[in-house]
Amino acid sequence: MTATYTFDVFSSLDGFGAASGDWTGYWGKQGPELLDHRLAQYDEPQRMVFGAHTYRAFAQMLAESTQDSDVRDPWVTRMRHLPATVVSTTLEGPLDWPDATIAPGDAVDVVARLKKESEVPLRSHGSLAMNRALLAAGLVDRVQVTLFPVITGRTGLAPIFAGAADFDLELIAHRTLDTDIQELVYRPTLHP
Repeated sequence: MTATYTFDVFSSLDGFGAASGDWTGYWGKQGPELLDHRLAQYDEPQRMVFGAHTYRAFAQMLAESTQDSDVRDPWVTRMRHLPATVVSTTLEGPLDWPDATIAPGDAVDVVARLKKESEVPLRSHGSLAMNRALLAAGLVDRVQVTLFPVITGRTGLAPIFAGAADFDLELIAHRTLDTDIQELVYRPTLHP
């Protein structure tokens, strides 16, 4: 059995995963439908996969947050309690994540092994550079983009697909949340 791997990412309309200035992690657009949907998605058995940079960013945000901040939304708390693999050659344990292990080595090799061995689906939220490499290696089964209704041309940070290979995308699911947030799930195929 081969586990399904989903690259899950939040995006502005112009393809940025974050922004500077007074934007928040959801660009200030999150609503109850999005938050409930995310909570339900993370209620399913799955294993999270993070690169070292994203793990450090999540761990720092959580450490610096208060109980009332959006960093501690219920879906994030649930995600944090799922089993996780952090792909890293620089981190040393123990990690500040309840059920996380470090997998040293190249992400392509680690995820190829996890896909063969895991009894549950694999999901990565963020980890842009790692997921671009996994896309190029043909290891990503689904690209789930949650598209927020903003353009962050001057303030955009973390271009999601900058430097990625070319892909054809087959839309396999979509939904609208809170009137104007789009969740789009694609099956990627390397463009010849």
